[in-house]
Parts: sequence; C-alpha cells; structure tokens
Amino acid sequence: MFDFETARLAMVNSQIRPNDVTDHRIQDAMAELPRERFLPKSKAAEAYADIEAKVSEGRYLLAPRDFARLIHAAGIKPSDVVLDIACGRGYSTAVLSRLADTVVGLEQQGSGMIEKATKALQSISADNAVVVEGDLKSGVPGQGPFDVIIVNGAVDAPAQAWLDQLAVGGRLAIIKRDGPVGCACIHKKTRETTGYRRVFDATPSFLPSFEPEANFVF
Repeated sequence: MFDFETARLAMVNSQIRPNDVTDHRIQDAMAELPRERFLPKSKAAEAYADIEAKVSEGRYLLAPRDFARLIHAAGIKPSDVVLDIACGRGYSTAVLSRLADTVVGLEQQGSGMIEKATKALQSISADNAVVVEGDLKSGVPGQGPFDVIIVNGAVDAPAQAWLDQLAVGGRLAIIKRDGPVGCACIHKKTRETTGYRRVFDATPSFLPSFEPEANFVF
C-alpha cells in the first residue's frame, strides 16, 4: 500500500523548504493536508511528485513547489479574505484556508468539480472555505473586494475583473506565460494604480481559455 504520509513529508522537505518557502504555516499545511484526497483516485499516487497532477481534462494542480512559492510570495495574512480562482477539486482552497480568515474557491460552470471540492473541504473541516460556481475570467464581483487572489494555472494576461476585485493593498498572484517562458508575478493594487513584480520562473500548463490568441499570417 502506498505510504502517503511519508510521501507528503518528503514533498515538503525536498520541494517546499529548499525553495525559499520560509512561512511555516505553508509548510505545516502542506505537510498535514492529504493532497491525494483532492485528486481522482487514478492519479492519487502522483499527489506528492514534483509535477503537475491532472484533475480533469485540460486541468492540473500546480506542482507543489510552484504552488507553495506562489502563495508564499502573496504574503497571506491571517486576517485576509482570499479568492482562489480555478480551484479544481479544492486542494489549493484547503491550503489557503489554513493561512487566511476566509477563502472563496471559484470553479467554472459545468466543470463537475465543485461538488467534489466541497466534499473534500468538508472532510478536513475547512469551515472558513466555500467553493462557488462562475466564470473564471469574471471572478466573483458580488463577494469582493479581496485581499489576495490566487490563480491556479498559467495565463496569458490577468483578467481585468481580477484586478478590479482587489482591495486597496491587495495582491493578485498569477503565473504569466509567453510561449515556453513563464514567470510568477505579484500584482499589488494601490489607490492610484496597480503595479507588479516578478518572483520566479515557472511554466505550468495554461488554464483553458487563458491561452494567448493565435496570430494568423497571410
């Protein structure tokens, strides 16, 4: 029988701690939460590998290292309200629920993952987290503003609705890709504008519908 607990600790010790994720809350959450529970049973053995794990057609969990570094860079505080975009089966929402006051996971219409995410979150008593259905590019305008917005997958550019739903001082954590080149970025909103900084290189799979538009040459 596969030893998930040993694999989980090995993931933290080999993928998370050595990559400058110094927030012990993140380390502890990822060492305790059963990542395999948030994957299809056929993919459970991949839960702690240093790869993206497939959760449905065209959708993946970020590799543990990339996910940990992204949320670490967002600087999530215990008082924060967080929007978790493209939360899949709820693993990212579960981790974030250990860091923030309130977490809203957003999953797209017809994905079939919302019920699975809700059940998985209930199984770990994540009482400060909820998963809602909606268009990923639209965010959840009725529930903002958010202190932090996390996006689970690569995008060509941030949706304007995400920036609009940030509170003043809020951070949008995304991974932007330009072909084979990708970089995690933290966008921070001030009263006057929104700026961003680059954090680390990463090239996860694009979220469906967030790929760059094809350029046709005649």
